[in-house]
Amino acid sequence: MPETSGPRPRSTADRPVLVTGATGQQGGATVRALLAAGASVRALVRDPRSAPARAIAALGAETVVGDLRDRDSLVRAARGARAVFSVQRPDPASGGVEGEVAQATNLIAAARAAGVPQFVHTSISGADARTRAPGWDEGRWDATVGPVLTAKAAIQARVREAGFPRWTIICPGTFMENFLPANRFLFPRGIEGGLVTVIKPATRLALVAVADIGATAAAAVADPERFHRVELELAGDRLSMAEVTRTLSEVLGLSLEVPDMTLEEARAAGLHPAGTGHDWMNAVPQVGRPEHARALGIDVTSFEQWTREHADAFASADS
Repeated sequence: MPETSGPRPRSTADRPVLVTGATGQQGGATVRALLAAGASVRALVRDPRSAPARAIAALGAETVVGDLRDRDSLVRAARGARAVFSVQRPDPASGGVEGEVAQATNLIAAARAAGVPQFVHTSISGADARTRAPGWDEGRWDATVGPVLTAKAAIQARVREAGFPRWTIICPGTFMENFLPANRFLFPRGIEGGLVTVIKPATRLALVAVADIGATAAAAVADPERFHRVELELAGDRLSMAEVTRTLSEVLGLSLEVPDMTLEEARAAGLHPAGTGHDWMNAVPQVGRPEHARALGIDVTSFEQWTREHADAFASADS
């Protein structure tokens, strides 16, 4: 019998992974981790001519034009993909938390329509447990983290119920990158101005390096069976704010004071708008633990290690 001519169908392993948020923190980390693992990456971008999109392409990713608000563009982008990495965040220009849910719904529906067999979604720590927080029923959190957590929980439910053959939900803790002075998040006045936060000295944080989110997503793509239905509360370290401050001081050779501020004091010191919701961490323990990730074979980053790796970023900010 004569052999048929023409290209052979691509195996699942050869097919690309569609990465949303590719020019952002989590999506960018996932692009880099997938490429380092030898996977083919298709990065969703709005404008392939933009500097961030060109930087992603220079790493070796294919860029494809699409918009989370445009379901048809997502179907086209997802066709032929072996997996989708999903990330969204509230955007006031796109409807805030309601827009975030709508964008996630579009992506889930598009991935299902395109026949994508695996969906890896990154969310936020503790969303499903939000209603057990003190003061939740009384509306204590309605003006800060409440709507965000409710939206994240709604998206997680949609992922579970969508019918993907394989799915994973990553729930990262507090980003270590929030401490980078250049981000003006916890150091809004620069290093010399000290840490500005309402997080209390004894409050323990589940800390995660953004690179570890990418590594976790890449691990899930590499082993869909093992990571199917895994909902991972991801952290590389668990430290109190006092221990975080001490680590920064010791590694960087600084003399940082442990912050202990009221909301009014923090606002007067330049508190980042998103930091007003950090009182949630004082009231609700973060559940991420390094051992959760290590049990799945993921080598996570300690806060001390992360600080040493980013020492130059702190030094340049202080110069």
